[in-house]
Amino acid sequence: MIARSLIVPSLLGCVDPSPWENPPQITNHVDDWRDEVIYQLMVDRFANGDVNNDYGVTENVGALAGYHGGDYQGVIDNADYLQALGVTAVWVSPIVVNVEEDAGVGGYHGYWTQDFQNVNPHFGDIVAFRQMVEELHARDIKVILDIVTNHVGQLFYYDINRNGQPDSTVYGAGSQDSEGQFWEDPIEIVSEWDPAYDSRGIQAWTSLGESGAAPLEWVYMPEINRVPPNPPQFQNDDWYNRRGRVTEWSDLDQVVYGDFPGGLKDLDTSNPEVQAALIEVFSWWITQTNIDGFRIDTVKHVEHEFWQAFAGAMRDHTASIGKENFLMFGEVFDGDDALIGSYTAEGELDSVFNFAHKWQVFDDVFKYGGATSKIATLYEQRDAHYGTSPHPGGLEQAPRDLLVNFLDNHDVPRFLYDRPEPDALAVALVYQFTIDGIPCVYYGTEQMFAGGNDPANREPLWWSRYETDGPMFQHVATLARLRRTYGALTRGDFTLRWTSDHVGDEEDAHVVAFERADGDQVALVVINTQGEGTAATAYDGAQMAVGFAPGTELTVVFPVDDGRAYEVEADGTLRVEVRPFEALVLVPSATVLPLLP
Repeated sequence: MIARSLIVPSLLGCVDPSPWENPPQITNHVDDWRDEVIYQLMVDRFANGDVNNDYGVTENVGALAGYHGGDYQGVIDNADYLQALGVTAVWVSPIVVNVEEDAGVGGYHGYWTQDFQNVNPHFGDIVAFRQMVEELHARDIKVILDIVTNHVGQLFYYDINRNGQPDSTVYGAGSQDSEGQFWEDPIEIVSEWDPAYDSRGIQAWTSLGESGAAPLEWVYMPEINRVPPNPPQFQNDDWYNRRGRVTEWSDLDQVVYGDFPGGLKDLDTSNPEVQAALIEVFSWWITQTNIDGFRIDTVKHVEHEFWQAFAGAMRDHTASIGKENFLMFGEVFDGDDALIGSYTAEGELDSVFNFAHKWQVFDDVFKYGGATSKIATLYEQRDAHYGTSPHPGGLEQAPRDLLVNFLDNHDVPRFLYDRPEPDALAVALVYQFTIDGIPCVYYGTEQMFAGGNDPANREPLWWSRYETDGPMFQHVATLARLRRTYGALTRGDFTLRWTSDHVGDEEDAHVVAFERADGDQVALVVINTQGEGTAATAYDGAQMAVGFAPGTELTVVFPVDDGRAYEVEADGTLRVEVRPFEALVLVPSATVLPLLP
């Protein structure tokens, strides 16, 4: 085995120094990430503020697979919109230069890296990005940058037939057996851009048989920016796993070592040189931009050992430049709660997207009417699956308490696509904004966008005309104000008080209730997740036990100006009735406050 050096030459000499000579002053804007409301926006789809960078924009406004013209100036111009919604942090799509297009699909989303060190000119330059960060910081809005460490774009092909050009070849005759039932010699189409996974590495072969490892051929197609990557060190063949496309998602080796479908070439992140290069590049972006956190793509496609090294290095770097409370949360696109949580242990990430909650609660319970007992099941597993202690040198909170909760994002159909009932969305949003963790709103949810799978779920926000008086916009804004007013809803401990297995006409069908408590501040949330009928926190003669003293009067503070009040029984129980698709937030009457702006 050949030892690999941990030291690589500095990458940063490859950048034209002139725009980068005066990085911004490092400033701090975060006290506790649990206080924040994150807003995910795709830069290309949020707002077009500078027509001078509108090259390559599709002329077909409905063609959502191409560039549409959004940019950093557009974010600046619409900062009032974000502030009116109650946003306190924005997660922006990747900044780096991408492959321009592939098979008629544009690289507007940012996940096809070609150049790790320069800004995608479709969105503006580094000056525009820094100005956006500064303008948002002036409004106390933090900035989270989306990054990709797992792969680069489709910058090389595997020359399987060794003819020096990228081919798609059909093999097999597709004949049937003598009974006409089973295919013999099945037809197989092999694309040299994106061949199927081979644990040995992609092999060169023809119909006569194999001939060893397939050569990698870097391409030069400047018209679509499909050219070898920058920094030049990333042009090293040995920096890639070269095993082809993941075809079996249950095979962990494929998930970690395979190319991401679509020809995205998998970096060998177990190679110390690759680790050092990625650490240097992304440390540099923090220094150059004064951002407040990273959202990290394709986390489960990278080894745990890489995340331990990367996260530790980012914590060291931010400490060295005086950047405090820098957040790193990752996308583990999976329904396995234990797998998702595993990336928050052993010094790895501060947080992850709560995909298990997305599919088992927001979808199964709120969207499709499943039993609220599924919520209890997930919470019972929380401490076993997620990091329960802060990471050394990192945030003061444990990952368990910082999970990022979402209903919609750019990779799944919007809530309203599957269930086109605004009341169902509205009540799910109440749950999202009042449970523990950090709520993340996908742009357009507040405008009741209802797109299906990618790219239909990536609609330009300007289709909404940025209206702020619509019912869902106002609903989200009110929920954000509620969180600001009652600290128990952000930093409070979480205790489930009632869930139910019932989904029929039982008294407590579809009810969930929980308390949030932070010292003397306590709130009770009671939700009827469905619209079939009134339900209650009681069943078969038993009522909900609560943490309030007997005789405590509770007032409904959401819906605002509701006026209802309840008194805790002498035995410490409480029966609360909730109408179809209704969510109530109650606090002790002595602690009622006017909503903060």
